[in-house]
Amino acid sequence: MHIAYDDKGTGQALVLVHGHPFDRTMWRPQLDRFSQTHRVIVPDLRGYGESPVVPGTFDMFARDIKDLLDRLGVDEVVMGGLSMGGQIAMEFHRLFPTRLRAWLLADTFPGVDTPDGRQFRYDTADRLEQEGMAGYADEVIWKMVSPRNEHAAAHVLRMMRDAPPLGAAAALRARAERPDYVHMLTQVRIPTLIVAGSEDSYTPVSVAEEMHGLIAGSELAVIEGAAHLPNLERQTEFDHRFQRFLDTVG
Repeated sequence: MHIAYDDKGTGQALVLVHGHPFDRTMWRPQLDRFSQTHRVIVPDLRGYGESPVVPGTFDMFARDIKDLLDRLGVDEVVMGGLSMGGQIAMEFHRLFPTRLRAWLLADTFPGVDTPDGRQFRYDTADRLEQEGMAGYADEVIWKMVSPRNEHAAAHVLRMMRDAPPLGAAAALRARAERPDYVHMLTQVRIPTLIVAGSEDSYTPVSVAEEMHGLIAGSELAVIEGAAHLPNLERQTEFDHRFQRFLDTVG
């Protein structure tokens, strides 16, 4: 399946994967910044943005990205993913480990949901299909971003409200059935940067610290004053830390 994407810049390929329920504009500041030194490829996952609203599993999300890279003639990439995007990056590593040169895992977690957590995803998926995105977006906005970050909040609200309800619901169901990546992380041997917002209640800093302990040689960066979307809330700090990491992997 062909998915929508941006492709800007030249050099080492950098793929950035958005979270739920967002779209590729989540990475717009990084697309502009890092395309000065890299070829930055930013897809809309199936069901989001300008991509077709076709339900899929996590392996399908990862295969869509792999197929896009094949069409673009790109072999090895640095991949960054935030939240669900980080989990899709983990799935990509599970399926296509030789395609990854390095990766960024931001505000994400590798384990499976608890039974209650899985049921909550299913219930939320049903709700989104029945009610649309607006009420959900209004409820979660101040968990997605810190209340001090009103400028970022406007962009995040727009993405959430514009997300296709059927696509967002399908992704929630896929997320409820995703594999456990914890053991895989103990086998990872590529350079890894783990990022967490200091105020993130979805994936607290303690989760990032646990991932840091699982991945040998990984780096951990905590972005102060950010919640779940540090790349938008604290762009300067996030970009500086990411640039330092990219400088070490070429």
